[in-house]
Amino acid sequence: MFFLYSLLLTLAFILMSPLFLLRRQKYASGFRQRLGNYPEFNHDGRKVIWLHCVSVGETNAARPLVEELKSNFPDHRIVVSTTTLTGQTLAQDIFKSKADAVFYFPLDWKFSVRKALVMFKPSIVLLMETEIWPRFIREAKISGAKIAIVNGRLSEKSFGRYSRVRWFVKRALTFIDLALMQGEADAQRIVFLGMNSEKVTVTGNVKFDHMVETSESAFTEEFRQRFAVTSERPLIIAASTHEPEEEWIIEAFSSIAGAIPERFLYPVNIGRPRLLIAPRHPERFDQVWRTMLKSDFSAVRRSSLPTDSDKLSDLILLDSIGEMRSLFPLASAVFVGGSLIPHGGQSVLEPAAAGKAIVIGPFFSNFASIVDEMNSRQAIITLGPDTKEVSIGKLTQIFVEILGNVRVRERMEEDVKRIMAENRGATAKTIQYLRPIFNASEQMKTDN
Repeated sequence: MFFLYSLLLTLAFILMSPLFLLRRQKYASGFRQRLGNYPEFNHDGRKVIWLHCVSVGETNAARPLVEELKSNFPDHRIVVSTTTLTGQTLAQDIFKSKADAVFYFPLDWKFSVRKALVMFKPSIVLLMETEIWPRFIREAKISGAKIAIVNGRLSEKSFGRYSRVRWFVKRALTFIDLALMQGEADAQRIVFLGMNSEKVTVTGNVKFDHMVETSESAFTEEFRQRFAVTSERPLIIAASTHEPEEEWIIEAFSSIAGAIPERFLYPVNIGRPRLLIAPRHPERFDQVWRTMLKSDFSAVRRSSLPTDSDKLSDLILLDSIGEMRSLFPLASAVFVGGSLIPHGGQSVLEPAAAGKAIVIGPFFSNFASIVDEMNSRQAIITLGPDTKEVSIGKLTQIFVEILGNVRVRERMEEDVKRIMAENRGATAKTIQYLRPIFNASEQMKTDN
């Protein structure tokens, strides 16, 4: 069965080769490491925790978990892997003083996986948000490592994809010692796929435990000064946007700018708002920049050298990686992308952690349980499925209300802060449930 899997993986790799060549910056980065060729890792007798994150979202989510792992298991070393270039860039930055190595996850062939496992010799493998790589999981188990899924999540899309090969996924799941899932729906889905229900526990989402770090606060202030972000010109943030959401948001912003401050209920000392757009994928930065230049507004890129015009620009393109969390405290309102199109939405938890008024589109299946709770308490505004023109009109109306009505904005901010506070504690629960497999790992070392 694993031979067939490797054969299909090889075939898929060959078919995808033209895409790898065309977009080599994204897919070829770290290629030697993906084949199992890593810089020398010097072992010092301490056991190794291998934490795997996929991309930026999982890497950010892992921050509180890494802190607790270091605090609770100080006699272990931590190594972190990612799949994507953006995840790798962020992990290299935020874990440089906390992890003993940061590297690319190996391609799921026996030779590359075994080379990685021989190099790092992990005693514990933690997979963030249900990354199921069958060969890696099997080989890690054979090597003697304990394996756990942490902050596990199975969206409807992922569940549907895994369900098509349920017979094979079930085999891979037998090698996993523990699955700590975000919610009941995630737990039910992984059990349906074949995970032993006795090994599945709901611990919540560690993203609720987000705390602002000192370096983030410093960047927030740096950004505030450079772009002169003040309450007199409220800032709208469009976070993690996908095509064509930027175009829709800019059109809505055009109407918002014309409606404000005339329609404000409390218009004292408030001028025309500003819009910051943060595309989800870095390869689209230039495309979004061209879209912004076509508008009638002044625009500036975060990556450009600072100039006096930064303080006056209407549109700001955040063409950087890992800085978005630091900017939510500056926003008066946040739109979360991937939700106006059938993508399933990006996470609302980071702007919620900053206590901001949040707006999303009708497609939020990736975070359905969280959004449903926020909707039930009117802590978030969700658009219905409509045409482009109707959606733009509704976005305009909603943002005018949020920016113009202090009472509406403050109520949403307080409600979302309350929900975040009520749901904190997932990281502590995760450590609690991980402790037995750490102890089992120690016992295996003693027995050997």
